[in-house]
Amino acid sequence: MEETHGKGPRYGMTIDLDKCTGCGTCMIACAAENNVTVLPDESDKQRNIAWMLLYKITNGKPFPHTEVSYFPRPCMHCEHHTPCVSVCPATATRMDPNTGIVSQIYTRCIGCRYCMAACPYHARNFNWYDAYFPKGKGLDKYLSPEVSPRMRGVVEKCTFCHHRLMRAKEKAYAEGRRELEEGEYITACAEACPAQAITFGDLNNPNHKVSKLAKSPRAFRLLERLGTEPKVYYLSSKEWVRKLADNYRPEELQPVIKTKTG
Repeated sequence: MEETHGKGPRYGMTIDLDKCTGCGTCMIACAAENNVTVLPDESDKQRNIAWMLLYKITNGKPFPHTEVSYFPRPCMHCEHHTPCVSVCPATATRMDPNTGIVSQIYTRCIGCRYCMAACPYHARNFNWYDAYFPKGKGLDKYLSPEVSPRMRGVVEKCTFCHHRLMRAKEKAYAEGRRELEEGEYITACAEACPAQAITFGDLNNPNHKVSKLAKSPRAFRLLERLGTEPKVYYLSSKEWVRKLADNYRPEELQPVIKTKTG
């Protein structure tokens, strides 16, 4: 049975593609914050792990009319009929009705990879190898004690830096508060973005900046026609970017102008 979201916070983010420069800082911050393992052979792109990926798209027009845009892609944390949750036989993934965050419970995961097949955003990664943090190379020094490294044979993904939410809640409880202020809980990618293209917060709170940006006429979501209702919104003033995000066919991107003959 699908869990429905309550009236509490509903965490999500907006990514302004018109600001994104494709620098990749969000990818590095995500990997460092969440103990994403570094493989001995990072050239094997079919088996390496990245919770945040960066895609480059173009409008397909020749120079000088070529336009380029970059797409940072974390987990979308789908709201409606979450594909990964509905297919997991081990209940290793679920959407928290109190936060809207789609979690991954690694100790339950049996490595069947049904969730990877179901996710239309390719936002999940399978661990082919044990975590690789050799002490001699200093990779163990950047490990975070708040995030457990994943074992071989399980699927992992972006969690909206859930441990940061727990840290913010502990601080609020210590100060006698039950509600979090805007900015107390943000993801590593949002904090590190040098162009401030990523905004994170409570989508249910009309006073939060992320809530206002999500209602902007420039806002859209990836593959919105699927009806999964992602909590990650993108912003762009370019129509071709918006259409590519919804998987329009090439002939739909550039309408053919018909001329009357005869």
